[in-house]
Amino acid sequence: MQDKIETIDWQIVTDRINRRGYAIIPGFLSENQCRKMVDQYDNPKGYRKTVVMERYRFGLGEYKYFDYPLPELVQAIRENIYPKLAPIANLWMKVLKIDKIFPKTLQELKALCHSNDQLKPTPLILKYGVGGFNTLHQDMYGDVYFPLQTVLFLNEPDKDYTGGEFVITQQTPRAQSKVIVLRPKKGDMLIFTTNFKPVKGTKGYYRVNMKHGVSELHSGKRYTLGVIFHDAVS
Repeated sequence: MQDKIETIDWQIVTDRINRRGYAIIPGFLSENQCRKMVDQYDNPKGYRKTVVMERYRFGLGEYKYFDYPLPELVQAIRENIYPKLAPIANLWMKVLKIDKIFPKTLQELKALCHSNDQLKPTPLILKYGVGGFNTLHQDMYGDVYFPLQTVLFLNEPDKDYTGGEFVITQQTPRAQSKVIVLRPKKGDMLIFTTNFKPVKGTKGYYRVNMKHGVSELHSGKRYTLGVIFHDAVS
């Protein structure tokens, strides 16, 4: 996995994230890796928590948080992607004049989370059926949060399911919200902002808040793997 990550042109990815607040890396996971993650879903072991989304008015579907130790693939993604994103996060803090510096390694970020009583792992796998959807939200989990996260798509749109687009909203101050609709393919990885991104205006940079969700599924089943870098309080 580390070799795969090193072959990515991170300058292009960085430029896209800085400009749009997201970037898609196509074909990041193999067919076999996608299948193994989907098959893992029904394994009763390895999870710390199951959430039925309808119960909390989060949407319609279900997701499970992995427990430590994380599956090897999830740990490798989390550990090796983070150092590529930390410089982007720190640039955002700098241009927005936020007094915060993120560490260079995932281990250091985890230590920061744990010192703030955020001890629970946040990577998760999500499952949607017909009618399933996810309301617009932000994945914060505590006072310590990293401003970028990833989601990996484990099924093929228009083959395994229809509908179920990934939706991002951008709330520009004193303006109408912008809606971004994405349809990544099986194996693609989407890196996107957790809660905001900087935008350059005539008087310098300003902050725009962003949320994400999933539109309603019309048919089939949709599985995704979410890799969030900070840990959670609960």
